[in-house]
Amino acid sequence: MRILLFLLLLFGGMVYAQTDNGVREYAMAVHGGAGSTQGVENDPERSAAYYAALDSALSIGNEILASGGKAEDAVIAVICYFEGNPLFNAGKGATISSEGYFELDAAIMLGKDLSAGSVAGVKTVKHPIKAAYSVMTQTPHVMLSGEGADKFAAEKGLEIVDNLYFATPRTMRWVEEFKKTKNGTVGCVALDKEGNLAAGTSTGGMFRKSWGRIGDAPIIGAGTYADNESCAVSCTGHGEYYIRHSVAFNVCARYKYLHETVEQAANYIIHTELTPEAGNGGLIAIDKNGQIAMPYNSGGMFRGFVYKTKGSETITKQKGIGVSLAP
Repeated sequence: MRILLFLLLLFGGMVYAQTDNGVREYAMAVHGGAGSTQGVENDPERSAAYYAALDSALSIGNEILASGGKAEDAVIAVICYFEGNPLFNAGKGATISSEGYFELDAAIMLGKDLSAGSVAGVKTVKHPIKAAYSVMTQTPHVMLSGEGADKFAAEKGLEIVDNLYFATPRTMRWVEEFKKTKNGTVGCVALDKEGNLAAGTSTGGMFRKSWGRIGDAPIIGAGTYADNESCAVSCTGHGEYYIRHSVAFNVCARYKYLHETVEQAANYIIHTELTPEAGNGGLIAIDKNGQIAMPYNSGGMFRGFVYKTKGSETITKQKGIGVSLAP
């Protein structure tokens, strides 16, 4: 197959894959967090590293979807890759709490039957997204948290690590520069060849978070949601606002009940309901037809997408970091 690869800096906070009117055979979008990306953009070496990471994530998911794999398998594989990459605030390289621990959250949801699973505040699970999937498939529950979630993961045979596994030299320095340069939550949304949607999100949480704080990522409807009748959504940003506005669910609701396009629904939530002053961040979304929206209201967002149109031999892939918007 001929692969079209565009290395783009995508401007303005409104980023879509609306380049054709055909039916998508499959599609996938990823994000590596929203926030200030100016430091990355001005550093060619770091910029290249992030582009390479996004390209790897897209290639991993594309291989699964192109071969007829399930949306959830692509989502899990992509997020596991991000969780193992210290460039991102998920898994290895997670941000640190005020008490000096690494506490991780993750969620996954399937659009075909609205099944969902999540974990919050885990400290020893190497891949929280796998623990979230196990909660979904091996328990009657949706969310497990803290010590119970860690114990559950160990009992299910998931890989367990010491809490310091998640540290990097940067996280251990405890400097304010970290908050400015480290980017947040990672996520993936996918539509497979069977027409099924899936969404997954994983995060190391807020820098120096306190009191067992949990953000939007593991909360179904806030940071993660999927419904085959509408969209799959993964969010990144100031979690408290995303929880209050039920962001992921409301993108799907606007699409489903107001008959807005995924672009219109996502843009309304990010640029109207949320503002840069309050709900700083962004989201990625794919609708049931494979159309993609990737808006953000922050300085930038690490993001990318890949899709294949039915009847075409071309795979289209794009990725970008974003630039700070003019004041």
